[in-house]
Amino acid sequence: MRKVILNLAVSLDGFIEGPNGEFDWCLNDQDYGMAEFFFDTNTVFIGRKSYELVAGLEDQYFPGIDKVCVFSDTITEPMHPKVDIITSQSFDERVKQILSDEEGGQVWLFGGANLLATFLEKRLVSEMLLSVHPVILGGGKPLFQQLQSRVNLMLTGTQAYDSGLVQLRYILKPEFDYGLLDASFTNTGLNNF
Repeated sequence: MRKVILNLAVSLDGFIEGPNGEFDWCLNDQDYGMAEFFFDTNTVFIGRKSYELVAGLEDQYFPGIDKVCVFSDTITEPMHPKVDIITSQSFDERVKQILSDEEGGQVWLFGGANLLATFLEKRLVSEMLLSVHPVILGGGKPLFQQLQSRVNLMLTGTQAYDSGLVQLRYILKPEFDYGLLDASFTNTGLNNF
């Protein structure tokens, strides 16, 4: 199964956009590992609002990407040959189909926050690569919104840069299904203890 990797910039106080939707605080003085990331990535998952910010610039924002999957119930026609529209009604089926494609590389979960919440709730995020920028915005769009439950994470790596940017790598902490344990004891007769 293909990996879904959230890779994005976040301010120290947890915002992905400034108060007016601005991104001018994002450092771009060096590569920060993006060339390597793009080498292994051929699909992007992006929400409608985030897509509308880059529509028409797909080749510039997503070089080397074969498919840009836009999650929307309001956009009906793709605006670029790379774009594929995924509606909420077809979400489960289409995402499963894309992630099961053995030929594809990793999938970049570009955002936005609502799409991220859905992927986290469904435990479809394989890894989170958060580039924490050395700035406090004091307001804007928070990275995590509308989560219905706690999401426990495990830190798997860090990378600090001279600019003050720090990249944090997390995976979702595995959850144990206690229902399997109960079924196992019941099926083996151990439930009498």
